[in-house]
Amino acid sequence: MTKTKLVAPLLAATAMIAGFSAPAHATGKAERARQAIAAAQAKIDTAEQLGTAEFRPGETAQAKAALAHAQENLSAGHKPEAIDDAIHASALADTAIGMMQKHKAEMAARQSAAAVANAQAQADAAQQQADAANARADVATAAAQSSAADAAAARQAAAVALTTPQPAPATVETTVTTQGAARAPVKKVTVRKVARRTTHTPVRTASAASTVITTTRVTQ
Repeated sequence: MTKTKLVAPLLAATAMIAGFSAPAHATGKAERARQAIAAAQAKIDTAEQLGTAEFRPGETAQAKAALAHAQENLSAGHKPEAIDDAIHASALADTAIGMMQKHKAEMAARQSAAAVANAQAQADAAQQQADAANARADVATAAAQSSAADAAAARQAAAVALTTPQPAPATVETTVTTQGAARAPVKKVTVRKVARRTTHTPVRTASAASTVITTTRVTQ
């Protein structure tokens, strides 16, 4: 049932209750009591359709009890009491309806806030994932650039090695010079003595020590 269908009988019942407070014209007290009871019943039905029996059971039960008293008083011929009870039942039903509407408005507000918070959380999570993906992409880009730089350096080094002439092998030249002193001449000395045996002893001089000079030259 739509909201308009629920509000229409409620407005009609309110108008009827307002009419009971005015002085009686052509209608009698019995008719006024029956109209008040009908208006209270309409409000209670509207309250129950809104769900007050579940969420506001106290007010709904009190309104039903007041309506029952109004019907009993009308049956007993207590018309003024029946009217008062019916008006009280309508007031209790109005209270239950108002509190139920407030409850539904609060529920809707909480649901809306939860939906907004959930949407914000999803947006934050998506942003975090995007940031993480961007960070990974930056790392991959930096690694690729570093690899490219290393490869370029290696190619450049290889090119330089190919264009640079290799040095000639080193040549080691060793010169050995041997120098020796000339042998001194041997002088013979003759000693003559009478009636004696003559012995000739050669006098030799020691040869000078030999000298060896070694020269090593390394050429590139």
